[in-house]
Amino acid sequence: MNMLNFNSPLRLLAGASRRTPQQPQSKETKMESSAQINSTPDYRAIKAKQNAAWSSGDYAKIGMTLQITGEELAEAANPIPGSAVLDVAAGNGNATLAFARRWCEVTSTDYVEALLDSGRMRAEAEGLNVAFQSADAENLPFENDAFDIVTSTFGVMFTPNQSRAASELKRVCRSGGKIAMANWTPDSFIGALFKTLGKSVPPPAGVQSPAQWGDANWIDATFAADAEDISINRKQFNFRYYSADHFIEFFRAWYGPVHKAFLALDSEGQQQLEEDIQNTIDRYNVATDGTMIVPSDYAEIIITQS
Repeated sequence: MNMLNFNSPLRLLAGASRRTPQQPQSKETKMESSAQINSTPDYRAIKAKQNAAWSSGDYAKIGMTLQITGEELAEAANPIPGSAVLDVAAGNGNATLAFARRWCEVTSTDYVEALLDSGRMRAEAEGLNVAFQSADAENLPFENDAFDIVTSTFGVMFTPNQSRAASELKRVCRSGGKIAMANWTPDSFIGALFKTLGKSVPPPAGVQSPAQWGDANWIDATFAADAEDISINRKQFNFRYYSADHFIEFFRAWYGPVHKAFLALDSEGQQQLEEDIQNTIDRYNVATDGTMIVPSDYAEIIITQS
């Protein structure tokens, strides 16, 4: 087995612990413990809110700027013409189009119908033969081992039940097939933007950061047991805008999560969020002419199934 040498997230505990008498729990402590036990996220409600967020604005206007990442991912996956490819949480179809241009038989899925419509129009404009289907990444409506390649660009990483989504990717990908993903890393500009939004509008309790999908240790812990090989290439995408103000205005209008975050705040909160995003951009901006060029790291991941 040819595996990357990641640091294992598992740790062995050695030595016996010394027992101390347990103190009686107070009523408050018992209530807190009960709350923790019953704190399993309501994934159905969370997904309903996410659907509303992604349906607001127009993600296609953001997604089209990321097309190069889909093309590079398709090249990294090295598909054979005629390969059966599933694009999960496809958005407006960046990876869908990239694989279809390489003569693959692509099924493009998302649970936001407006995004599927956008991808369909793009495919039709190029005369590409693509099947579009509404699907939940955590409950894919396909048979086991149905696809040669299962792909996602900045899509499946946003599922609230991350372990369930990862299991579904593995389930529908055949033995010897590939899972190909592009995911933002925790320390990237987009990772920092997630944290900035979370300060003003906290995420649902119990839901982990989407940027985990760009963490090598998490990928190893999640996929290695079923993988013959895992390749992770750290890359950068440059967000290019007229200015930081232009970026904020554009994302506030069209990027669902940012759009919804501003709507959830009063005028004072909106002003603070705008300042916080501006400060985040300033930390990453490499432009020296008043424009905005912000590199954001992402992980280009190719997992070969065992």
